Amino acid sequence: MKADIPMVRAAALARAGCLTIAALAASALPAFASGVIDNVNGMAVDPNGKIVHFRALLIDDDGKVEKLLPDRYQEPEYKPKKPKKGQPWPERPKGLSFRMDAGGKTLIPGLIDAHGHVMGLGLSLITLDLSDTKSLAEAQAKIRAYAQDGAGRKWIIGTGWNQEQWGLGRFPTAADLDAAVSDIPVWLERVDGHAGWANSAAIRAAGVTAATKAPVGGRIEMAAGKPAGVFVDKAMDLIAKVVPAPAPKDRDIAFEKAQRTLLATGITGIADMGTSIEDWQAFRRSADRGALRVRIMAYAAGIGNMTLIAGPEPTPWLYDDRLRLGGIKLVLDGALGSRGAWLKADYADAPGQRGLPMIPDTQLRNIMSRAAMDNFQIATHAIGDAANSEILDAIQELSETYKGDRRWRIEHAQIVSPSDLPRFAQFGIIASMQPVHEASDWRMATARLGEARLAGAYAWKAMLDNRVPLAFGSDVPVESPNPFVGIAVAMSREDGKGEPIGGWLPQQKISFEAALDGFTRQAAYAGFAEKRFGSLVPGQRADFLLIDRDIATARPADIRATQVLETWIGGKRVYVKGQ
Repeated sequence: MKADIPMVRAAALARAGCLTIAALAASALPAFASGVIDNVNGMAVDPNGKIVHFRALLIDDDGKVEKLLPDRYQEPEYKPKKPKKGQPWPERPKGLSFRMDAGGKTLIPGLIDAHGHVMGLGLSLITLDLSDTKSLAEAQAKIRAYAQDGAGRKWIIGTGWNQEQWGLGRFPTAADLDAAVSDIPVWLERVDGHAGWANSAAIRAAGVTAATKAPVGGRIEMAAGKPAGVFVDKAMDLIAKVVPAPAPKDRDIAFEKAQRTLLATGITGIADMGTSIEDWQAFRRSADRGALRVRIMAYAAGIGNMTLIAGPEPTPWLYDDRLRLGGIKLVLDGALGSRGAWLKADYADAPGQRGLPMIPDTQLRNIMSRAAMDNFQIATHAIGDAANSEILDAIQELSETYKGDRRWRIEHAQIVSPSDLPRFAQFGIIASMQPVHEASDWRMATARLGEARLAGAYAWKAMLDNRVPLAFGSDVPVESPNPFVGIAVAMSREDGKGEPIGGWLPQQKISFEAALDGFTRQAAYAGFAEKRFGSLVPGQRADFLLIDRDIATARPADIRATQVLETWIGGKRVYVKGQ
């Protein structure tokens, strides 16, 4: 074929809905590329968040996107000019190192989780996981069986319990846990990580008594004047300080399991929110072995870890753009499920409680200033409307001193006063939100707040209407890392049962294009990575997925069921379904 595609062909493509690829179609093909994924139903995301369609993806020798082609690839003819007399004919350029016919399968950019906990996922896969239990009795049976299978353990550690999912109507107690295991300490974190459940042996091991005072930002659930067994937010530290820490080899195993899980669900990059020095060392050990595949944008768990890991400034990108620590994660309040989210008014289902502010206002500003002066990005967990107002106030104050492209992040932003919504865009704040939380929380959120206070709840469409950068994630292991569920929920605001029919607060639904943008371009932008990966445009790393359906035309319920057939990172295949 001719090296130049006629402009009439480009115009036809534009009319067919490929407007943003027309310029690509009008330019010359490269002489040769390292590899090509051909015959695909391809989708990329352009710099404006619009979907670009293509039929072939050319990958260069560095594992980057060379070209997106609107038609199937045809290798250009080799027609060298005749050399001058006495000069040799030029050598034929190197051809393709591989050519893959994808058989018309759908190819999309690798999806990015803008807020997850990588080691938390890994550790949940090697410890007791209660996330699938539907009742207290079922949880007790699983705990009992786990203890019997692991005779000789000095502690039982786990995650995933959720009294709302159990329909319990209260927090579980130490007595409930003693009924399953009483002879060794048991410590189980709630699914959101903002409360812990201890049996009597664990409470004794920690030296907690009726006289123990809850720390600032924490709450000890009490019964008959004694600790009842549940410790909320900062009070979790009372027990956690005596729980054995994972050994380095356990972290290595956990991290590899986490990587496999993420790759199988289509996650090629993730913002790790709350990276410890131990986590970072596990990531580095994996990379030094050549085993690090997922791209990790790390945010240190507080100032101490920030300085231990990175020192005086954010790290450079390491291991071919697979690892960087660029920011710090702060936690300003708790979660709705444990009534730790900091609200402006009382909880509708718990009069007298407004949640737990975790960082006093002056201390918050001091910490943020300490990080900002060394150019670390700041990501702050804020769920309740009071917490969101407080962090917005802090950012407004600090923006007078710390100018430039700061990309302040608010993680979760679940309950925001409508009057505060425009303030996100005013200061260039990124709303880092998790659609799947809405599907899990809508009944609970209604009970916690009451109908009248939901106008700014999980308000994705309102964020976009206010021109706020909207990055999507999962908060794994609080939720499944499956991004296709997140895309479906963003479009439908329905849970896995299709409830409520028509969606909860349906005015906050967003389009498929906006949902995909949130899990690709915007998630990369939130981590200062948009020039390196995330959209599958020329010059970026060739991170992509082959999936089993055209999600651009599928119903949200069908998008939920999407299967990842292959995952590629940096132009190399790193996961194949069933292998």
